[in-house]
Amino acid sequence: MKLSFHGADQNVTGSCHLLECAGKKILIDCGLYQGRREIVEENSAPFGFDPAEIDYLLLTHAHLDHCGRIPLLARRGFRGEIIATSATIELARLVMLDSAGLQEEEARYQLRRARRRSGGQSEQIEPLYTTLDALNSLGYVGRKVNFNQVIILAPGICVTFLSAGHILGSASIFFDLEEDGQQHRLLFSGDLGYSGRAILRDPEPPPQVDTVVMETTYGDRLHKQIQPSIDELYAVINETVGRGGNVIIPTFALERAQEILYYLRQGVESARIEHYINVFLDSPMAISATRIFERHPECYNPEMLKISHDGGDPFNLPGLRFTRETAESMAINQINGGAVIMAGSGMCTGGRVRHHLKHNLWRRKSSIVFVGYAAYGTLARRIIDGAQTVYIYGEEIPVRASIHTIGGFSAHADQAELLAWHKQTGQPQKTFLVHGEEESMRSFASKLKDTQVEMPSLHQVYVL
Repeated sequence: MKLSFHGADQNVTGSCHLLECAGKKILIDCGLYQGRREIVEENSAPFGFDPAEIDYLLLTHAHLDHCGRIPLLARRGFRGEIIATSATIELARLVMLDSAGLQEEEARYQLRRARRRSGGQSEQIEPLYTTLDALNSLGYVGRKVNFNQVIILAPGICVTFLSAGHILGSASIFFDLEEDGQQHRLLFSGDLGYSGRAILRDPEPPPQVDTVVMETTYGDRLHKQIQPSIDELYAVINETVGRGGNVIIPTFALERAQEILYYLRQGVESARIEHYINVFLDSPMAISATRIFERHPECYNPEMLKISHDGGDPFNLPGLRFTRETAESMAINQINGGAVIMAGSGMCTGGRVRHHLKHNLWRRKSSIVFVGYAAYGTLARRIIDGAQTVYIYGEEIPVRASIHTIGGFSAHADQAELLAWHKQTGQPQKTFLVHGEEESMRSFASKLKDTQVEMPSLHQVYVL
């Protein structure tokens, strides 16, 4: 049995891990690197294994940094079976097609720049992958599994998906392995959520295992509590709208957008939001994701299930507008005040939010509210870290708006929750820490007892 690491190793994006057992090669996630340009360029590098030799790809969830290189994997020879929960498959299709469109758009943009610099003489610039590549990769989707359903991939390889409570359909993946008479229990945490979320069921307790591979995104810090975070969101909206400004919320299309809509609806219904607000969900992907949420009540917590069964719409509120078309999105920028604009992407690496930032960052009346993780090198992180000016579409924009970071809305478990989850795995012989910045990993590692901690580097191989 071997375990090797090919992404999210001492960084937060690009999750990709390879298990070899009983003559089978099983990939767990195949995510895109996000952040600084030099990180982005790693997406086109060799995977560290031959995609044609992979028998199965098991997907923990549909975030881009966990599924975003699947079209490239298929383009380079993968012909195995993709297995995930039904909700994850639906969301991953949405995410990969959106990513392919952005890859194509970026290639066209870089080609135009190159031709301007060279007087029209430039070789064709190819995207990392195309929409056709994304569609082709979806042809390898096989079994859609339920939580707690035991599936046998091959003799000696049993797999169970456990609810991870991170985003819709997200799972931790448990392997019960046997090879040459040796048994081994292996668990991949995937990205972990936490109990008491607005929409999703709680993460399931993990089984006791021999080896754990776990995320450490917030391994060095504690989140704000959710209720103070909700209170802070309402206060920012009331203050900003009261002084005639707009509230811009860079929003991850999966989970965060739906949770914020849920809390905005509660704020309006309870009059905690004191002013009438025009709410724009300005993200075609988030709009489509919201419709997918409505089709998967098996992922809901009891309160959400009751709202759904009673015929309510937890994502609807007065003044809400879904803006799919580009012209509708552009028209929002004519609004000088009273608008809450939720637009992708959450790290401001692309998407419509950059246009809204360009029109509002320089306005003292407006506020920018970050409600999720921002990786080093992203526009979101530069703003959060106090940049006085930023460049958006080649223009230098002064940062004069009020900047708020509200951590309680994170979809990731914090240090205390990660430690509690790990404790339930018993006393594993080894714990591999992935999907975290080095400082976060080291802080988390210092808290672990009775287990050998490893922080693998890219393409490092271990024998189980």
